[in-house]
Amino acid sequence: MINAVKRVIPENLKPYISSDDYKNHKRRFIDKKQKQSKTVFLNSIEEAFNLFNIKSSMCLSFHHHLRNGDGVLQKVCEEIKDRNLMDLHFAPSSVFPSYINMVELIKNGNITNIHTNYVNGPVARTISQGHLKGDLIMNTHGGRARAIESGDLKIDVAFLACPVVDKNGNGSGSFGKTACGTLGYAISDVEYADKVILVTDLVCEKIDEFQIDGKYVDAVVIIDSIGDSKGIVSGTTKLTTDPIGLKIAKECSQLLDYLGVIKEGFSMQTGAGKTSLAVVKYVRDIMIGKGVKGSFASGGITKSYVDMLEENLFDQLYDVQCFDLDAVKSYHRNNQHLAISASRYGNPYENDNIASRLSFVVLGAAEIDLDYNVNVTTDSLGYLIGGSGGHADIAYGSDLTIVISPLIKSRIPLIKEQVMTVTTPGCDIDILVTERGIAINPKRQDLIESLKNSRFPLYTISELYDMTHKITGVPNKIKVSDEIVGYIEYRDGTYIDCIHKVNV
Repeated sequence: MINAVKRVIPENLKPYISSDDYKNHKRRFIDKKQKQSKTVFLNSIEEAFNLFNIKSSMCLSFHHHLRNGDGVLQKVCEEIKDRNLMDLHFAPSSVFPSYINMVELIKNGNITNIHTNYVNGPVARTISQGHLKGDLIMNTHGGRARAIESGDLKIDVAFLACPVVDKNGNGSGSFGKTACGTLGYAISDVEYADKVILVTDLVCEKIDEFQIDGKYVDAVVIIDSIGDSKGIVSGTTKLTTDPIGLKIAKECSQLLDYLGVIKEGFSMQTGAGKTSLAVVKYVRDIMIGKGVKGSFASGGITKSYVDMLEENLFDQLYDVQCFDLDAVKSYHRNNQHLAISASRYGNPYENDNIASRLSFVVLGAAEIDLDYNVNVTTDSLGYLIGGSGGHADIAYGSDLTIVISPLIKSRIPLIKEQVMTVTTPGCDIDILVTERGIAINPKRQDLIESLKNSRFPLYTISELYDMTHKITGVPNKIKVSDEIVGYIEYRDGTYIDCIHKVNV
């Protein structure tokens, strides 16, 4: 039996709110948040700004289910620029390269504070260079839901892209010309924002199975296009053909099999990176060979998992976000492809969250250090390149957490003495799998004992660290500015690291 090693919160870092206080706040808020008036239908973002008196210093939120194809945030940015609103707090669930309009607003002081789970592209570079005048707070997916539902992150107005809305204000992402599948990251915004505005390019008479309940929706804005659903897909959501990546994926799946976790009724999640998707393929082959059926797979869902559901290898898929168009179509047609909110997915105060029910997870890393801390937020120079998303949520919740990565990437060592930025604390990581060997966190003596007579090439992480430097040499340490541009928030609301301005 493999037992999870749980994170211990340092004494000087306490959650913002107790579990009981959180539940009481949520109950009071839901009772209060019942829309009394009928949903208003509008024809432009401008009308919405006028109707709800959107002004400087407000907090505006967005979701990212259309990912790099989202057009709603940009349209809101255009309106902000036209009105010259200042000191706004932006709370998009993620920031993608297409959100180029934010750059000018950040530099001009229109946007001064940002809450998000992931940031990449021009906005990330702008923040890394110190142009954001306030703070960047990086949440996890579950942590963002917790922050909104606990009142730590108060949203004045939520602008939510919604592929189809009916005449009662109910919304869905399952069909329409910009169908994106599930809308899990939007649910906390819908239930807790002071004003909720759905932005859509399709209105129908009635939606039988909706994801957004119209009783929470204050207005619907109808525009020509909310974006391009093709932008959901990225190059990382394709299975790797790289021999090193395939070697790592195969070794990881064989390790899982040896440890006995691929068994009847197991559950799993992987990242959506190319090597992680190769792990899914190899796990599928093992399941078929053993005649094993899993209970569920979760997370951002891709074609790989859809195929396994339709092959009857899993009972259900729990989906907070569709990662490709095959997943979007599956959500529309498969009754056992189930939408979940970000809160149900990973909120640490949500009873029976999906992250806490996972048998194992397989995750990537930009860096890992000798204490098993993982960085997926900044690169080795300190520039923002991403963020936790669900990384820290499922690393904590799962019974077994494995990180996979090449030991050397573009001549840069994976293992550092200390990572540039801690995204997921090392106490939540169990195993590192690379093409040159496997390292097990010393806290998992049960795993070390199980594998000591196996054929797997076991090393300490320090031995892998030394092995790498024999190949690459010892890299020079990167000096970053003392100026802090952002903070990493763990899923329970404690700060675990900060992000420094990059020396340009």
